[in-house]
Amino acid sequence: MSSKRAELTNINQERALLVQVVVGRAGRDVAKDSLEELERLADTAGAVVVGTLSQNRAAPTPKYFIGEGKLEEIKLACEQAGANLVIFDNNLSPMQVNNLDLAVGVKVIDRTEVILQIFARRARSAEAQIQVELAQLEYLVGRLPVSEKQARFTGGIGMKGPGESPLRLRNEPMRRRIRDLKDKLESVQDRRERTRARRPWAAVSLVGYTNAGKSTLLNSMSGTDAYVDDRLFATLDTKSRLVHVPDGRDILLTDTVGFIRHLPHGLIASFRSTLEEVAQADLLLHVADAGHLYVREHCEVVFDTLAEIGADRVPALMVFNKCDTPDARKQLPELLAMYPGAMAVSALQHEGLAELKARIAEMTGKPE
Repeated sequence: MSSKRAELTNINQERALLVQVVVGRAGRDVAKDSLEELERLADTAGAVVVGTLSQNRAAPTPKYFIGEGKLEEIKLACEQAGANLVIFDNNLSPMQVNNLDLAVGVKVIDRTEVILQIFARRARSAEAQIQVELAQLEYLVGRLPVSEKQARFTGGIGMKGPGESPLRLRNEPMRRRIRDLKDKLESVQDRRERTRARRPWAAVSLVGYTNAGKSTLLNSMSGTDAYVDDRLFATLDTKSRLVHVPDGRDILLTDTVGFIRHLPHGLIASFRSTLEEVAQADLLLHVADAGHLYVREHCEVVFDTLAEIGADRVPALMVFNKCDTPDARKQLPELLAMYPGAMAVSALQHEGLAELKARIAEMTGKPE
């Protein structure tokens, strides 16, 4: 193996330049938060961020998404920083990715591909692995290299699992595998529906923006130790725990995958069987990081995603987490006024959990 190929294969050596195109009148603050989020996504995927570039445009260009002047700036920045990867904070078309690959001379991926890679690295259960592989294959169908110069599937962030050998993934074999995976997920969905019909407990699902503290809240309320990580998308596999509430009942509390802005539609579709736990719940706990500067925008992303998966009609309780932090204390009065009926808790410090359990008991009611 050549030294260059070995470098690309070792994900720890990916050196990424982040590029963001702010289209139209998108808000400057939201664009800044999105770029910072992309940096965290790159870190979670295993890349080292060596620089960032931004451009404002009225509309993207068909060929490169960016202007040709910015393209030259990207090439120069890659040379100066030793970047071997360019990550766009925008969703690119297959043609744009191909053109950028060849023009820049290093691997170019977009936000969707980074998220898919993170999911591939984090999936543990057989079901999650099936869902991630399906999402990857559907994404890759139109994105196989058009030139031998494009080493897009040799490891690193672009991408793990089914992306490793393009010769094995062309056309019909790929589509046949997609059909097989969909059949497997249909079987999973049938089993879930039978299980839901038999369970004697009220079902409560934790939903929210990624890294809002849902897994910590699950642990604190149930006295268990589900995996917690400060990186994005720590939880892919659903985890359910019984939680005793004050009226003497147990409720089934389920942690779910976090949402994020521009969550790939293919991922939402592939995780349909998992996300149906949310749509079929008796109550949703919408967990938000009360101290995050853009908590309101994050809440809107969650609302939009819930609507997309058909869960916007499920009764929901807004829970502002991390209320013990200084930033949260500053923002909480306005947040609680903006969302009447919301509760403030600290899952880490166990603050407000007794009151939260009482509200859950009240909202789910006693079974007949």
